[in-house]
Amino acid sequence: MQYYKPDAPHQWVGDCMPFYHDGLFHFYYLLDEGHHQLFGGRGLHQWAQATSPDLIAWTHHPLALPITHESELSMCTGSVFHHGDTYYAFHSVRRPDRTQRLGIATSPDGILFTKQPVPSYAEPPADYDPLHFRDPVVFHDPSTDRFHMLVTTKYLKHPVPALGCCLAHLVSDDLAQWTMEAPFLIPGFTDPPECSDHFEWNGWYYLLFSNRLQTRYRMARTPFGPWLRPPFDLVDSPWMRVMKTAPYHDNRRLGVAWVGTRTSDTDTGRFQWGGHAVFRELVQQADGTLGTKFPPEMIPAAGDPVPPHVTVQTAGAIVGPDHIHLEAGEGMAAVGLARLPRNARITLTGRPGLDTPRFGVRLRESTHFVDGVTLDLLAVAQRVELHDAALDPVTGLDAPFTLDIILKDDLIDVCLNDRHCLINRCPEQHGDRLTFFCHTGSIAFENLVIRPLLGDLYPQAPRFAS
Repeated sequence: MQYYKPDAPHQWVGDCMPFYHDGLFHFYYLLDEGHHQLFGGRGLHQWAQATSPDLIAWTHHPLALPITHESELSMCTGSVFHHGDTYYAFHSVRRPDRTQRLGIATSPDGILFTKQPVPSYAEPPADYDPLHFRDPVVFHDPSTDRFHMLVTTKYLKHPVPALGCCLAHLVSDDLAQWTMEAPFLIPGFTDPPECSDHFEWNGWYYLLFSNRLQTRYRMARTPFGPWLRPPFDLVDSPWMRVMKTAPYHDNRRLGVAWVGTRTSDTDTGRFQWGGHAVFRELVQQADGTLGTKFPPEMIPAAGDPVPPHVTVQTAGAIVGPDHIHLEAGEGMAAVGLARLPRNARITLTGRPGLDTPRFGVRLRESTHFVDGVTLDLLAVAQRVELHDAALDPVTGLDAPFTLDIILKDDLIDVCLNDRHCLINRCPEQHGDRLTFFCHTGSIAFENLVIRPLLGDLYPQAPRFAS
């Protein structure tokens, strides 16, 4: 399911809503058709679903929450919550006039849901924007035995109306009757904080929300704040759209998002809505901040290592069977490899020398240093760049590090030190070469292994009826 999309060429994965209960991981997602452009951009989304007991063997199911009424032009993002013996699918509906309301559906098994009558809390109160009332997420506060719901909206009575984008806050004792309270969070953005997520993990509470599709997070020691903004507040890289998370066994936590498609092979500045699903495992660091890594069960299967074919070599370069040592001095050193598999996994360890400010790998080159995609590791600037995506700040680039790179069709997915991930999509690059480089100073790339990916990564991908 890593890098999954439905089989039909016009269908894509939209907002993802992972959920885990009783040993089964549920991957709910918005089934997108036409990149959110149907019916004047209203979406026509429905909830699709696949489940797995181990993240390896997956079963696709019929639509969990389909459109069933002419007033429903999209079953929008929400969340699943289990209480007692019932699964609750809290969701939102976009109507023909673009207004939005909340909804509830229930299920005994989390597979097939039955929509319930429109609840009393479905419509936004007068103080909130009826064009923005969506993405409900529910959590339980055991200290009071009360339930809390967060909803994406705009608070119209904010002193600066343009900054009233917020998470509304509803409270309930029974999951049926809900009371609106003061906004839960007003982050100060001019776009609503979408698709929120709230969870506790090892004594820290986390609040996730997406701003312009980029998933950000806040952290606190209590479930209601005060919320702290970490120095790097993206949960993953910029093109990982609208990540939501779920617990997994052994105190693990998984996040799922989508990576959009480029509008064309030559348009490097814009992504379309909807694309392929990307799974991450969250990493909790000593100070409570979050990182991400590849879930080991979901790394694509790869074949036997292929020997690197050296094509270019500057002065100051030493090449062995599984290592490349670059001494750039005051200039630049580089080594090129050719005849790489189109889809491959590349793993290595890097050991930068003292005061080495910049090094990295150029991927998908047809001609060395002419085209391709640059993975730039900027040790002094504490920044990692992959084409037009970046992580900043990233510490530890002046020390030994590990690098895991997946090349899958036009996707390039990178994991640094099992705690920083960066993904991008570069359909215009088709070369079979790569170049290791170093600007000023030295670096050793060791334990280099290149393996071709095996077979069809998602043979069970279904075609859903339009």
